[in-house]
Amino acid sequence: MTSSELYHGFGLEGYRTVATRFEDGKIILEVESRGPARCAECGSAEVISRGRFLREFKAPPIGLKQVAVRLRVPRLACRACGLLRRAKIGFAHLRRRYTKRLEKYVLSLLRCATIKDVAAIVGLSWDVVKDIQKRWLIRHFRLPRLKNVRHIAIDEISIGKGHRYLTIVLDLDSGRVLFVGDGKGADALRPFWRRVSRCKQCKIHSVAIDMSPAYISAVSTKQPKARIVFDRFHIVTLCNEMLTKLRRALYHEATEQLHKNVLKGTRWLLLKNPENIDPTRDEGKRLQEALALNAPLAKAYYMKDELRQLWALPDKQSAERFLLAWMQRAEASGIALLKKFAHTLAAHRAGLLAWYDDPISTGPLEGTNNKIKTMKRQAYGFRDMEFFKLRIMALHEAKYALVG
Repeated sequence: MTSSELYHGFGLEGYRTVATRFEDGKIILEVESRGPARCAECGSAEVISRGRFLREFKAPPIGLKQVAVRLRVPRLACRACGLLRRAKIGFAHLRRRYTKRLEKYVLSLLRCATIKDVAAIVGLSWDVVKDIQKRWLIRHFRLPRLKNVRHIAIDEISIGKGHRYLTIVLDLDSGRVLFVGDGKGADALRPFWRRVSRCKQCKIHSVAIDMSPAYISAVSTKQPKARIVFDRFHIVTLCNEMLTKLRRALYHEATEQLHKNVLKGTRWLLLKNPENIDPTRDEGKRLQEALALNAPLAKAYYMKDELRQLWALPDKQSAERFLLAWMQRAEASGIALLKKFAHTLAAHRAGLLAWYDDPISTGPLEGTNNKIKTMKRQAYGFRDMEFFKLRIMALHEAKYALVG
C-alpha cells in the first residue's frame, strides 16, 4: 500500500508500508515512520533509541474485512531534556487501541445506526463505541453557550422508578437544551444559576414554569428581574384534575344505580374539548346525559371550557377582568373543588396574566420530554447517566444528531 493510500484511507501521515499480511480473517498493515525520530516532550531530534515495542491499532475496515495497523514504537532518550519517552504517534491517541480515523468513521456511522450496530460493523465493543460518542458529546454539549439567552422554560421529567427525576432547562428562542440537572426543585438548578451569573451576556427576561413553589422561589431569588410566566397547559391540567375529582366524588355520592351508570366511563368525555367530541360514537349524547343529571358537574364542566378563553383575549386588561369574573362565579358556585381551584388561580394571578407580556409556555419542553422518553425506551434505559444527559443536550441539534 502506498504512502498516499495510507494517508487518505487511514489517516497515517508520514508512514510507509513495510508489509501487508492476512491473519485470522483480518488485514494487517505493518508500517514504519518515514521521518526522523523526535522527543515526545520537547521535539528535539537529538535522541538515542532505547528499544522498540510493538503496538497494534484497529483501523477502518476495508469492505467486510477488519484492518489493523502494526507499528514498532521506539523508546527514545532525549539528550536535550534528558527524559526517556515513547515516540509520538500521530494517527492515534497514546492510550487507545484504535486510530483517529476509525474514531471519525464511528461518529459518522452513529448518525444513521445504533451503538450496537456500529460496534458490529467496526469490530469494537459496545462500551468503546459509547465512549467515543460520549467524548464527542462532551466536547460539543457539556457547556452550551448562554450568550443572548432571553426566554427559558423549566420543567422536570421522571426517568425511572423510585421517584428519579431530571430537571430540564430549554432556550425557547433557539430550542436548545441549556441544562440537565439531577433531581427536581431548586437544588437541581444551582449549577445552572452559577453559569448564568458568570455569563455577562446572558440576560434572562422571562421564565415559563409550572406553579411549583420550589421553581417560583428559585427564579425569584436567582433572577429577580425575570418575569415568571405560569404555563397555560399546566393550568388546564389542574382544571382537568379538579373535574376528575368532582366526577369521582359525585359517583360515590350517587344513590341511584342509574346515576352511577351514566357517570361511569365519562371521565375522558369531560376532559375533551367540545370540538373534539366524536358524534359518530354518541359521545355528545353520553356527555349531555351526565351533565343533565348532575348540576355541579355541569357547572364545573362549562366553567372549565370557558377558562380556555383566558388566553384568547385581545389584551392583558381584558384578561384580568375576565379572570376576576371567572373566579367570582367559581366562588359563588358552592362547589368546594371549584372554589379551591379558583383560590389557586387567585394566588398565582400575576404569573397567569404575565402571558400577555411574554406569550411563552413549557409546551416546547413537553415535546423535548416526549423525545427523552422515546430515547430511553429505545435504549432500554441508560447505565451511564452522564451519557444520557449529554444525549438530551444534543436532542435539538439536527446537524449533530446521533442515533446511538
